[in-house]
Amino acid sequence: MARGAGHVGGPCDDAEMSEEQKQADNRARATTDELRTFIREDWAPRRPTVDGPADAASWAAARRAVLSAAYPKQRLVVPAGGLKVRSNDSDYVFRPHTAFAYLTGLGADREPDAVLVLEPLDDGGHEAVLYLRPLAERDSDEFFADSRYGEFWVGARPTLEDVERELGLTARHVDGLVDAVAKDAGELTVRVVRDADRELTARLDDARVENGAERESLEEADDALAHAVSLARLVKDDYEVEQMRAAVAATHEGFDAMVAELAEAVAQGRGERWLEGTFGRTARHRGNGVGYDAICAAGDHANTLHWIKNTGAVEPGELVLIDAGVEVDSLYTADVTRTLPTDGTFTEAQREVYEAVLAAQEAGLAAVRPGNKFSDVHAAAIRVVAEHLHAWGLLPEGVSVEDTLDKEHGQYHRRWMVHGTSHHLGLDVHDCALATREEYMDAELRPGMVLTVEPGLYFKADDLKAPERFRGIGVRIEDDVLVTEDGCENLSGGIPRTADDVEAWVRRLRG
Repeated sequence: MARGAGHVGGPCDDAEMSEEQKQADNRARATTDELRTFIREDWAPRRPTVDGPADAASWAAARRAVLSAAYPKQRLVVPAGGLKVRSNDSDYVFRPHTAFAYLTGLGADREPDAVLVLEPLDDGGHEAVLYLRPLAERDSDEFFADSRYGEFWVGARPTLEDVERELGLTARHVDGLVDAVAKDAGELTVRVVRDADRELTARLDDARVENGAERESLEEADDALAHAVSLARLVKDDYEVEQMRAAVAATHEGFDAMVAELAEAVAQGRGERWLEGTFGRTARHRGNGVGYDAICAAGDHANTLHWIKNTGAVEPGELVLIDAGVEVDSLYTADVTRTLPTDGTFTEAQREVYEAVLAAQEAGLAAVRPGNKFSDVHAAAIRVVAEHLHAWGLLPEGVSVEDTLDKEHGQYHRRWMVHGTSHHLGLDVHDCALATREEYMDAELRPGMVLTVEPGLYFKADDLKAPERFRGIGVRIEDDVLVTEDGCENLSGGIPRTADDVEAWVRRLRG
């Protein structure tokens, strides 16, 4: 039964229904007091669902303390976001906004409609208050009749007491949110992470203006808060690093499962989908799910950088480029790419391209160390790519490696590697996206940062500038790297990476 389908009706029905659905009115509804009374009777006492603080609670509190110090005497509002309709009255699986997850420690599908408010205190600092929709009593219509929030339909929500015990903050009913946020809005600054819940933000904008705030200043003030939370995630704390390790370990399992299914993917047809489904099963079993839509690109599909259709066959003798990552329950995600020979052996041309990409990645990995700039990683990798293209005679006549690396008048090599080599990684697969260029590309690498190193070479089947032997070959190798005090640790380095190791891996597991 799809979420929202076939329910017996209740107070939230109209909010969930389109105008067309309201007119059709074809769903069963509870209409008798006798039924309501019968449903409410004879339930065993509920037991507490939370034994004590969550592992993430103290880490989230420390992150809130940093934000509190940056915005004294200001009210800070971070929504989780709400449920989003997928089709008719069925919702997508909920994922909280990244800023909310970072500052509360809540992951997985928790907690739709909740809002974290950092309330300024008279003597300094902030009180952390989580506004949420708590578990409804069994004598309420919500309990049995609300298909979006009711316990009968989606399971028990936490009580206010559960949340306070789990997270170590104050919990209140979400019905009091708007008044609490807007009070004194003309006397102190109220900042909201706007894109977390646009509908709620619009309501809060109106309420803030009604309470004395200037509408023209709201968006600028709010954007500063979102930027600050995004920037704070550049350096991971110890808890986050352990979550990244868990995400990488689960991703390794997912890749092993796909390699073991390569022969079946060839035999079944539409093999890209077969591999995608295999990884998705592991991701759901070992974590919350996939961190992003997996790329399972066989043959020439590997030369479409964001090939997520995954509709193609996997043929004998081809390469299949797989870019996938498991998102664990805390919402931290891995992001790994391996390019695999479906038969367990690279052809001469495939190995030639693969070895070039591997050399570029090794150069990029060597550049990951404190004091280097983030952009140095790309510069190191792309130089090796350019050197190989030059050696193969693919750059225009008279163009040297230095000429093509000239950002003003060169860049010929980008025909075969158009993307960057790295991005930050964490709660989002492209983490810290609101950082400025100076804070991101031009920033120094610091211990605790986690980033990808992922060069590639892509020779489209119809690329007449490419040697015929390379046409249709696409290779990318991507690993997740932790910056350490004296260099870096390749978190995903245990997943086979060299050409020889990849061949042995495929032969061992493919069967």
